[in-house]
This record gives sequence, structure tokens and C-alpha cells, in this order.
Amino acid sequence: MTQLLCFLFLLMGYFSFSQSDEELLAADYYKRGQFEKALLSYQKLYNEQPDNYNFIFHLIKTHQQLEQFNAAEQLLKTKMLVYRNPSLVIELGYNYQLQNDMDKATTCYEEALKNIEERPNYTPLIARQFEQHSLLDYAIKTYKKGMALDPKLNYNRELARVYGEQGNIELFFTNYLAYIEVAPEYLSSIKTEFSDFISENKDNENNILLRKLLLKKIQAQPDTYWYELLSWLYIQEKAYEKAFTQEKALFMRQRESLNRIIELALTALYDKEKVVATEIFNYVLENTQDLSTILVANQYLLDIEISNATTKVLPEIEKKYKQLFSTYGSSESTLGLQIAYADFLAFHLNRPEEASNFLKESLKLKISAFQQGAVKMKLGDILVFQEKFNEGLIYYTQIQNSVKNSVLAQEARFKVAKTSYYKGDFEWAESQLKILKASTSQLIANDALDLKLLISDNKYEDSLHVALKLYAKADLMAFQNKNDEAISILDKILLEHQGESIEDQALFKQAELLVQKKQYDKAIKNYESIIGSYNDGILADDAYYYLAELYNTVLSEPEKAKALYEKIIFNHQDSIYYVEARKQFRMLRGDAIN
Repeated sequence: MTQLLCFLFLLMGYFSFSQSDEELLAADYYKRGQFEKALLSYQKLYNEQPDNYNFIFHLIKTHQQLEQFNAAEQLLKTKMLVYRNPSLVIELGYNYQLQNDMDKATTCYEEALKNIEERPNYTPLIARQFEQHSLLDYAIKTYKKGMALDPKLNYNRELARVYGEQGNIELFFTNYLAYIEVAPEYLSSIKTEFSDFISENKDNENNILLRKLLLKKIQAQPDTYWYELLSWLYIQEKAYEKAFTQEKALFMRQRESLNRIIELALTALYDKEKVVATEIFNYVLENTQDLSTILVANQYLLDIEISNATTKVLPEIEKKYKQLFSTYGSSESTLGLQIAYADFLAFHLNRPEEASNFLKESLKLKISAFQQGAVKMKLGDILVFQEKFNEGLIYYTQIQNSVKNSVLAQEARFKVAKTSYYKGDFEWAESQLKILKASTSQLIANDALDLKLLISDNKYEDSLHVALKLYAKADLMAFQNKNDEAISILDKILLEHQGESIEDQALFKQAELLVQKKQYDKAIKNYESIIGSYNDGILADDAYYYLAELYNTVLSEPEKAKALYEKIIFNHQDSIYYVEARKQFRMLRGDAIN
């Protein structure tokens, strides 16, 4: 035991130490390739502390960089007389390998391996030493030998990592699965490891391999973690129906919580898979008696219905809201449902006065300041919808004062800026947006920056702000769901302000509205106009990306989409769409992994 502690202490000195100025200087010389200067510094440090393993190993490395192999060998052999340390033996072997003397190198490596027979606990330290020199086969031998000598030791995770470095994906998966069996609490971190080796493509060789291994595990020993991992794989492939099957099996086995199933429904909904999301939320309702879960599931089901609804079915949706209030009442527990119903009344049934009165009743409930803030936020939105800007601003300002410095308060400040912008008060809007650039919410900060750029880029060109006021009016019309009127105003901007800086903004906004109306040919022309005339502008990458998405997800023209994603990859590396564009491009190209 004493010998092991000595070995650990010495090796720890190699990996963790406090750095003096001389050490920092030596490291800097080494990093910059000034090995003669590094050698002098490390020699000085070694002379002061000859038992410091950090200095010993750095001195050896520097000798090797200068091809002073004899000096490195002499230092190693001197230390080996004092310390029985397998790391020194491995370093001596590597020193021989650098001189292409593989016979001597192999002898040293095998000698280091023999230390495990005496001390199996040396296994990870010896294996990592091999890994440092990319001697992966020897690292694998070391881990396997340690496990064979002491069955209590488990190095499947370490083996998996090494096999992954080698590109042996089957053994990478197999060893991680073996590790899960003894340490299922590490399942989340292992999913992260797996994510680098699989893709959204279910026909990817690695996906197929992992799927087969998991199905075998489920057949042999149907533990819950195999269902969870298979569900996770299906989610990566966007096969939500199959993931749902696994989650149901998992729920039936443990019946502890529906949280995972709700999470799956939300993932599917986010990915616009509304049919399977509806199926999952209905399953949740069939299998819960928890009031908050019932209300959440019903709300999402209503949201899905609203998103697909024609004018004819809106009254039926209103009946469902009223049935829920009849069953569960109007109390603090149904506050989220109340806010959603008011939104539905105002923005879909065009009954804003009724919606406002309904929410004012909600404010009479015994609710927290944050809950009051949520109600007032929706009240402010409805008043802005009615173009009662000053009343809306009062509610937004109240939120800022009641829940100061919160994300809700920052959202209210953004609404103040947006309302001022709708009114044409661009100076005040811009002053609020400057503050929000440092918002703790990245989404709010991004929205604030976009609106600030819109205002600042266009207010100086025309002192009367004619085009900007028209654009703000079109933006308000879009908020009021008056898309035809908004498109007409944007047409006026494009006709009367052609060549002005606002033109690309107008084209882009109009394209968004045209897509909503499913007028795809017109939208394509707008995006192409931005690409053709404003290829150096701030909206060029947006136009490329949204046009690519239109071809990829709506029009089923993958080749056109692929060409557009490629433009972002090569010409817009700083774009916020770069990562997603690269991912989609590789998917369309049929790459094996992410």
C-alpha cells in the first residue's frame, strides 16, 4: 500500500502543480518551439527540485524535441535506480521508439505491463501513460489485464473511450453498454459520448449498430435503462413514434413519473411533429390524476388545435376552453389556462375587449407578483393589439417596477421598446433597446439587437422616417394578424423606397408573411432578391437559410436546399445559422456522422 501511495504521489506531481514564474517561462519557450531556451529553464528547475516529476518529464520531453535521446535515456535510467515506477519504464520505451528501436521499446512496454500483476490498481495510471503517447493498443491491453486480474475493477468506460479514438465503433458501444450495467447513473453522460458517433439518419451504420445492440440487450435483460437509451436514439433520429413506444414500455415498468413522456411530446412539438405530439399528450391525460399535469397537457393540445384551425372550428375550441374552466374553475391553479384563453379571444376570435375584461378578473385572484406580471404582460399585448399604446405601456412599466431585474421585467422593457417603435417614437425605443443588449436572456438580447439595428440603420437616411414608419406599421399589422394589409404596406415601401437601406428588411419581412400564407413562389422571389441585391448585407445569411429551409422542409427539393446551406458554410462562417446549416448540409449529403 505504501508503495502504491508513493507511486500515486509521484505521478500526481507530473499532472498537478503550482506554477512559478520560471515554470511559466519554460512552458512558454516550449510552446513556441524555442526548445534550447526551454531546456535551460527546465534544467534549472530540475536542479532545484530533482524529485519533482513534473520537471523530470518536461526535461525528458525537451531533450526528445532536440533529439537528445541519450540525455533523455540517461536521466530516465538514473531515476529508475531510485524509483520503481512503471511510468518511467514507459517513457524509456517511448524514447527508444522515437529512435525507431522497436525491439527495446516493446521490451520496456511489456515490462511496464508486468507491474499490473503485482499491483492491479496501477492499471489506470499505466494505461493513461500509454494513451499519452497514442499507444492505444497497449492502453487496451493494460485495461483488459487489470480487469482480468481483479474482477472488482471495471475499466469498460476507459476502454470505450480508447476504442472510440481508434474508430472501433462496435467495441466503443459495447464497452459503454457494459459500463451502464454496473453504473446506470452515468447514462446521461454516456448519451453525450454517443452523440458524436450517431446522426439523424436512421440508416447511418453507427445508428444501425447501436440499435441492434440495444434491442439485444432488451431481449436478454429488459432493464429500464436500455429502453431509455433506445428512446434517446430514436429521438436523435426524429423517430418520435418509435421513441414513444419505448417510453410507454418504460412507464409501464416503473409508473413513477410522466415527465419523460411529456418531455418527448414537447420535443416532437418543437420539431413540428404535431400528430405524434397530440397522441402523446392524450396518453398523458389517460394516465394521470395530477391537476397541473392535466392542465398542461390540455393547454398544449389546445395550442396544437389552434395552430391548425380554420375559422369554422374556432368556436369548438372556445367550447373546450369553457369546459375546462367549468371542470377546474378559475383559480391560481388554472392561471396559465386563463392567460392562454385571453390570448385566444383577442388574437384568434378578435374579441380583445372581452379578453381584457377576463384578465382583469384574473388579477383579483390571490397570486404572486410574478403571476400578476404574466397576466399584465398579456393585458399589455392585447391593448397594443387594439392600438391602445399608452395603456399597454402602463402595464409593461408596472411589471418592470414590481419584479425588477427579472427576465420578466426585461421582457416587459422590450415590449415597451416595441410599442414605442409601433408608435413611431424611435428615439425612446432605441434607448430602451440599448439597455436590453446586456439582458440575461439571450433571446431577449438578440431580439433587442435586431430591432435596434433596424431602427438605427434606417432612421438617419430620412429625417422624416417615412419608410421606417411604414415598416413599423406593417410590423404592427402582422402582430394584429392582418397579414394581407401588412404585405400591401411592404409593397408600398418596395415601390416608393426602392434602393433605400430598408428595402432588404421589407423584402425579408414580406417573405415571412408570404410563407405563412403559403405563397411560396412569391416568398422565393423575395429571398432571391435579397441574395442577388444585398449579398453583403446583414440579412444575406438569413435569406440563404430561410430559403434553404423552405426548399428542405416544405417544398421537398433537397438539392436546392443543399446548395443554399453550402453558401452559408463557405461564405458566412460567422452566421448564427452556420452550425445548423452545416448539420443539414451533411445530412442531405448523406454523411455518416454529425
